[in-house]
Amino acid sequence: MAQTGAHHHGDMDIKDQKETFHGFLIATLWLGGQIIMFLALFTLAFAINVGWFPGLAAFVLIGAALGFGFKMSSAWWATLVAEAVLFGLGGLIIPALSGVMG
Repeated sequence: MAQTGAHHHGDMDIKDQKETFHGFLIATLWLGGQIIMFLALFTLAFAINVGWFPGLAAFVLIGAALGFGFKMSSAWWATLVAEAVLFGLGGLIIPALSGVMG
């Protein structure tokens, strides 16, 4: 027979569920932001043929807007700086190598 009065509505601790959902939202924001940033970079650099560095500027501006708009953590900013430096160096090295190889 079922116990009556054993369950009280609203008494469950949902701290773990809140933390899990918060982590899911942050991961979704990171992934969505990265996809938007890469799409802007590659669209400007390759599809519209504006150039690599204008695409990189859009990449950084979108990343900064997301960082400020959603109050992202320092890990976001470190990732954004690392990506900007790597893509900037790549934008300098790849054309130099392709010019050397003819």
